Amino acid sequence: MNVMGLMVLMAVWGAGPNLPLGDVLTQVGKSVERFWEEFPSVTCDETVLQQKLGTKGKILYSQKSVFDYLIFMNFDGTDPAVEESRVLKTKNGKSENLPLLVSNGFPTLLLVFHPFYQGSFEYSRLEDEVVEGRALMRVQFRHIQGSRSTSALRLRGRDYPLDLQGTAWIEPKSGEIVRIKAGLVAPMDDVGLKALETEVSYAPIQFGTSNPPEWLPSVATVDLETVKQHWRNTHQFTEYRQFSVKSESQIKK
Repeated sequence: MNVMGLMVLMAVWGAGPNLPLGDVLTQVGKSVERFWEEFPSVTCDETVLQQKLGTKGKILYSQKSVFDYLIFMNFDGTDPAVEESRVLKTKNGKSENLPLLVSNGFPTLLLVFHPFYQGSFEYSRLEDEVVEGRALMRVQFRHIQGSRSTSALRLRGRDYPLDLQGTAWIEPKSGEIVRIKAGLVAPMDDVGLKALETEVSYAPIQFGTSNPPEWLPSVATVDLETVKQHWRNTHQFTEYRQFSVKSESQIKK
């Protein structure tokens, strides 16, 4: 998603609670567009902790893996497409042949504020909240059933769109999403999904001294509960590195 200058709006953002919801969504939409453009230009290390939980949250199985992580994001005007590349670096944990919860694409949870998807959600302002000494705006969102969804559950080769609702914590001056939390509007009894809770935190990453920091995923947690199983995946993103790809082609005479 794309980068827009914020110089003119800085004074307005200081107003925080007085800023109309429509203006908030416009500015957050620009920051999410910026994320869409910046995130595919970096690679990082992704540490994934996969846990199977029993009653009272007891850990029955745990496996930690570290990957070289890269994301591909494309928008052709009809639907944003997100693909992730993971190359295994190390793996620790039991070698049991257990089915694991595969949680892909959750770093892009903030797409619920992308201008392309804003017509698919209802939004409302909540009271600001002070987090670690700074005031953050809070915006609540809820997916409109039957409209275009940003995420889906894949089960036995079939995709089931998810109706998500949740809250985003937003930096007032820049419109950057600092944290976003979401869950199902209602259980999906037809596929046996009782609950799905996810939370993603973003942090400013500095590349060089002359460029402003880029807000990129720091930690993503996915907690999924079915009728018979309870899984939790925690993704940590570290060691961000910029990269670029150049290609040349030559036609023989």
